[in-house]
Amino acid sequence: MPRVLKIVLKVIAALVVVIALLFFGSLWYITHNKSKVLKLVNDELNTKFDGTIIIGDMKPNFFQHFPNISLGLKNVLIRDKRFAEHHRTLLDAKDFSISVKAWPLLTGSLDINHIDISNAAVDLFTDSTGYSNRSVFRSGQPKKKEASSTNNYDSQLGRFSLTNVNFIVEDLQKKKRFDFIANRLNGTMSNPDTGWNAAFHMDVTAKSMAFNTKNGSFIKNKVLEGDLAAGYNSETGRLWVRSPSLDIADDSFVVSAVFQTLNKPSSFTIHLENDKAMWRRISALLSANIQKKLDQFNITKPIAVRGIISGSFAGGGDPSLYVTATVKDNTVITPGGTIENCSFGGVFSNEYEKGKGFSDDNSVIRLVEFKGTYRHMPFWMAEGDIINLTTPVAAGDFNADFPLAYANEIMGRSVARFTRGRAIMHLHYKGDIVNYRLNKPTVAGSIILRNADFKYLPENISFENSSISLLIKNNDLLLRNIRLQSGKSVVSMEGRVNNFMNLYYSAPQKIVINCDINSPQLYLGEFMGVISGNVQDGGGQGQATDDGNSGNVVDQLNTVLQKSRVDMHLKVDKIYYKKFVATDVHAEVLTSEDKVVIQNAGLKHADGFLKLNGAVAKGRKSNQLDLNTVISHVNIREFFGAFDNFGLKDFTADNLKGYLSAKTQITASMSDQGKLMPKSINGTLDLNLQDGALVDFNPIGSLAKFAFPRRDLKNIQVRELNGRFDVHGDKITVYPLKFSSSVLNMDVAGVYGLNGGTDLALDVPLRNPKNDTTITNQAKLEKKRYKGIVLHIRATSDSTGKIKIGWNKDRKKEEGK
Repeated sequence: MPRVLKIVLKVIAALVVVIALLFFGSLWYITHNKSKVLKLVNDELNTKFDGTIIIGDMKPNFFQHFPNISLGLKNVLIRDKRFAEHHRTLLDAKDFSISVKAWPLLTGSLDINHIDISNAAVDLFTDSTGYSNRSVFRSGQPKKKEASSTNNYDSQLGRFSLTNVNFIVEDLQKKKRFDFIANRLNGTMSNPDTGWNAAFHMDVTAKSMAFNTKNGSFIKNKVLEGDLAAGYNSETGRLWVRSPSLDIADDSFVVSAVFQTLNKPSSFTIHLENDKAMWRRISALLSANIQKKLDQFNITKPIAVRGIISGSFAGGGDPSLYVTATVKDNTVITPGGTIENCSFGGVFSNEYEKGKGFSDDNSVIRLVEFKGTYRHMPFWMAEGDIINLTTPVAAGDFNADFPLAYANEIMGRSVARFTRGRAIMHLHYKGDIVNYRLNKPTVAGSIILRNADFKYLPENISFENSSISLLIKNNDLLLRNIRLQSGKSVVSMEGRVNNFMNLYYSAPQKIVINCDINSPQLYLGEFMGVISGNVQDGGGQGQATDDGNSGNVVDQLNTVLQKSRVDMHLKVDKIYYKKFVATDVHAEVLTSEDKVVIQNAGLKHADGFLKLNGAVAKGRKSNQLDLNTVISHVNIREFFGAFDNFGLKDFTADNLKGYLSAKTQITASMSDQGKLMPKSINGTLDLNLQDGALVDFNPIGSLAKFAFPRRDLKNIQVRELNGRFDVHGDKITVYPLKFSSSVLNMDVAGVYGLNGGTDLALDVPLRNPKNDTTITNQAKLEKKRYKGIVLHIRATSDSTGKIKIGWNKDRKKEEGK
């Protein structure tokens, strides 16, 4: 054997002998000096603690950390001096194992380089007065070793291991509670001159991380597992922790944290990152007050999240929370509906206004570059904020450009149904959020409908190729460049609504739409829906709730359209209604929920002029017409023909010639189609007929057969006729009327029944008045009128409604009265 190898073997053998001597020497020492070793352990612990330290037992374990010696401590208790008052034990360790170096132990010193703790609880407690059992830790510089102390070594902890160790930090005064269970935590430490560094693996259950116990805990009952690195600088008091992949529940986070321990009070900052986080799993990591709000929403696919939690260990408030999220091509579910193809950048902060604290009241959710589709309608927002999560207020912009047919799903069947056109919206909004829905927002901006075909459902009116431009500015609504076409009718409109947004929710019945309407031609039959019976029962469609808001945008819009009033200044070149044609029409028309009022209307018709004032009151079964007219010099044949002879059967346009002037005051019931209801007309009529004629008028023809068989009464010329009539349903009261014509004079009075009930008294002079036109003296003409024989005739209708002519036998009785 070579000499060098022999020397090496001898050296190794010598080392083994020395180690064995040291090891077994330590065994002998501990066995025969147990009380002294316990004293060394207590002395070492007393340099760190000022309180009661109890070690139940100590047993050596020589092979656990060979060549170092392990001391197993059983039932270790550390309590502060006021334990009897609060009964909170700082440390209760069933198994506490320390590893010490052999040589220092033989010299009477204790050098600990490894600690194992299992089945233990650490409870750092602060009561409501601010006293803490942490007072057991000695403050200031470590206690200097006395000259007589036999421990000349500084303990340098190299490894540590925790198993089933419960850490609790509770502050009743500041309402904080942190409760973690270290299921398994082990690592190594190094000790540079200014502190220590550590690398460790942990498996920890977070039972509570409540910065404010009133709001609940973050990461409650979640498991944290991963590899971490940490370090502490004793000069700066800076403690840092990092992990490239820390699993929190079902998600993996990049974590970095910094704790400033020398600050007064101590502060912390925690950074978390997760590029594939699920919304509901993230919300489950937050405190109950935040989670409750976030769980009203959901994002179905992973999102990128960055979070910063920072604060101090003083006070009872929440820490600062600043969270950013990036959402791309996702689906967002909200209480108001589902948004598809959604992308945005999001920010949450619980300090909206600097210096006003970290709270729900001072929180903000900000959405940036938000875009998506809602029920097929694409929209986007440059920025939107939700401020104050206690009484939240939303504000931002809303932009959209989509085919109008996409809006049908939202509009339902309460307002309109679109088949063509495009909607363009650029709006700014602000409003409260109630039950996680935007409530009564105020809006500014523009809404434009182009080339629209739609049916306005409440009035059953169809429009095509129409355009609407609405501008909301300073709470006023401006109507610009509006073109509406229904059938052959075309109208253009400009207008405004003052104080629109202030009345929209609180008092829609006070909204007045002032507008100027111009039209080259208007067919009234296409707009009969405006006067149709749409009065709703209480609580029916279109009714607002007590607070003026139905909780749905479409319902509220329908309510406003139903309850608001429209003041129209109308100018129309030509109006058509069935056979009626008018030109140069102007009118003031005021529509409301239950009435249409026409004021100062004027029009040209049948070579004359008409003035109208009136109203149509809407009803459920029929509509009530109230009309005052002044008719000036219209062609009576055209006039009667235009209105279907006003419902008369025996007195038609074919029987009339001449020019009519009249004043009427009538009421009537009218159907939704604009037809007068039978027997519904009531009112008065004062008329004047110039240059008139009665042509083939049957009642006169019947009289001719009876009294003037040789006279031709088929074309009776009437120079002037004045009369007054009262209409009561199908009965017309004829006030005493003097009928003077070229072939016959007649005085008429009584009742004419459209459907029976006729009872007319006729006084007919037999003389022929053919030459009376040459008499200019009125008194002479009146005297000559009754010269000769005068027939007193009575016209009555039988049970079939047919008029019969007979003598008026009651004439003498009436004269004798």
